[in-house]
Amino acid sequence: MPLPPISRRIVGQILIDAALVSVANLVSFLLKYGPPALSPSDGHLRIVLVTLPVLVILRVLAFGMLRLYRIRWRYMSVHDLKTVAGATTLSSAIFAVSLKLWGFGQASAYSWSMQIIDWVLTICLLSGVRIAYRLWSDRSLEVTTQPRQRALIVGAGDAGEAVARELLRSPAQGIVPVGFVDDEPKRRGGRIHGLPVLGTTHDIAALTQKIGVEVILIASPRTDGKTLRDIVSRCESVPARLCLVPGIPDLIESSSAAGISRLTSIRAIKIEDLLHRDPVQTDMAELSGYLSGQRVLVTGAGGSIGSELCRQIAALNPARLLLLGRGENSIFEIQQELIREFGIAPTAIIADVKDRNRMEEVFLTERPTVVFHAAAHKHVPLMEANPSEVVSNNVLGTRNVAEIAAGCGVRKLVYVSTDKAVNPESVMGATKRIGEQIVSSLSRQYPGTEFAVVRFGNVLGSRGSVVPTMQKQIARGGPVTVTDPQMTRYFMTIPEAVQLILQAGAMGKHGETFLLDMGEPVRILDLARDLIRLSGLRPDLDIKIEFTGMRPGEKLNEELLYASEARRPTAHAKISVSESEPPSPLLLPAVDRLIRLASEGERDTLRDEILKVARGDVPYAEPVFAGGTPIRR
Repeated sequence: MPLPPISRRIVGQILIDAALVSVANLVSFLLKYGPPALSPSDGHLRIVLVTLPVLVILRVLAFGMLRLYRIRWRYMSVHDLKTVAGATTLSSAIFAVSLKLWGFGQASAYSWSMQIIDWVLTICLLSGVRIAYRLWSDRSLEVTTQPRQRALIVGAGDAGEAVARELLRSPAQGIVPVGFVDDEPKRRGGRIHGLPVLGTTHDIAALTQKIGVEVILIASPRTDGKTLRDIVSRCESVPARLCLVPGIPDLIESSSAAGISRLTSIRAIKIEDLLHRDPVQTDMAELSGYLSGQRVLVTGAGGSIGSELCRQIAALNPARLLLLGRGENSIFEIQQELIREFGIAPTAIIADVKDRNRMEEVFLTERPTVVFHAAAHKHVPLMEANPSEVVSNNVLGTRNVAEIAAGCGVRKLVYVSTDKAVNPESVMGATKRIGEQIVSSLSRQYPGTEFAVVRFGNVLGSRGSVVPTMQKQIARGGPVTVTDPQMTRYFMTIPEAVQLILQAGAMGKHGETFLLDMGEPVRILDLARDLIRLSGLRPDLDIKIEFTGMRPGEKLNEELLYASEARRPTAHAKISVSESEPPSPLLLPAVDRLIRLASEGERDTLRDEILKVARGDVPYAEPVFAGGTPIRR
């Protein structure tokens, strides 16, 4: 019965090692005693021939004990060569003791000097054959007919070295490294795997033209967003493709079946990389404490924030996850994703938060214990033209959800707000501010329910937001439109924002407003230029940028706090809480009036009234809000 391939490989290695050990031993004998000692009558030779099988067996056993035969020669490393030396030393020591016990000590053929010569030759032969095999394997891999792109590696540290090594050994990647650039002075002028460190990141453009670089690989795991943006801007005039290698942990993926290492994380730079911040540290124990085993309802579950909330909550083992939204397609998609990825069976609920009777039915039937209210209209210019709809959805919907949740004894409600709620100029921002005040007001009326408000800025990649819009404009060949060259916005990634929403939700008790650390604001013009560069195009040359002027409801710069609000830190480094005066006791009557105006279609009056209520100007108004039927507890 033929041996399996791996057994044949090991047998082959054992036979080669046995031959090399024998050669080393005989050569050391010749070096010690010279050719005359080869005479059959020489007693030294007889001793060597008798003991040689024992030496071979000891060495092979030592190699096996130290798992040397599990190592494929093609992937021999310095660490593996140390193992060869260690196994040889161990077997030599055991053999020397055996000789002493047999009486073949210093006076025999095996003097100390011969044993030392044998030890050195054995290590050299075993290591040399393995190194030669690896060099031959690497050389054979370089023979390929596939065209390979010339790559310049940014970063000559450990990550850069690993990238160069793997690319040199993996021609199937279609990339051949030609050199490095690095801003560390001590690395300049050096060579790594035969490749020169050609200069600094300031030289990228010139080097790209000079040596014909087609791909620029950024292999520096500690590169922050600002540095990455600088590198991208320096590459603005070159046609080379920009790619990123996140770092050593993400660089090499080992195939468990064959033990083969290959590059898996070289990818195009994303706009999120240019906003790089330290990873969010989440207290999983705290999150599990209020979500694990609970019946969790997410409104707006089909949206960008709502769907990511569902993904992260699903990982925390809720007793039941309820997905509520009015768009059947988006709710179906997130439901199927959760079934596929998490193996849970979430409940999909098609409902509109504006419909109080339907919301009461949902709460009374499903009995959620934790609610995340993410349903909202968010498009600023669009809502300027539709103030009645934004009041119905963002104000009436929020009041419905919050009041019914509290009336049904929900343990915790988290309201997802926006930085546009601070000193709002738009009806969208104003309605979100009113939503904050509704939650704050109800937290005083219903002490049995814990309320929290989470306020943050734009999220990258959400539907209808600036980044997807610009990407579509670039795909069409431009122009990319920017409203004002000085406009700035705060940005976060969607997963980052949701992690902090969940963490802030654990802290909220009495309607506090939590603020998420979003770093420094980003100029929209810089964002547009970066997106064009990352698409392999040149701003103003390949893709034009046009300034269209600020749209209705937009502000030049967003804010995080009102002047009357004080900001204090929390136990989480990226979350703070604002301290502000409680809302006016006349808030809810004023909200009633807004809802009535919206239902009557009083568009001209409605916009002014929305902004007044949001700014705290709430003159007495008779309650006219027609709530649904009394909540049945």
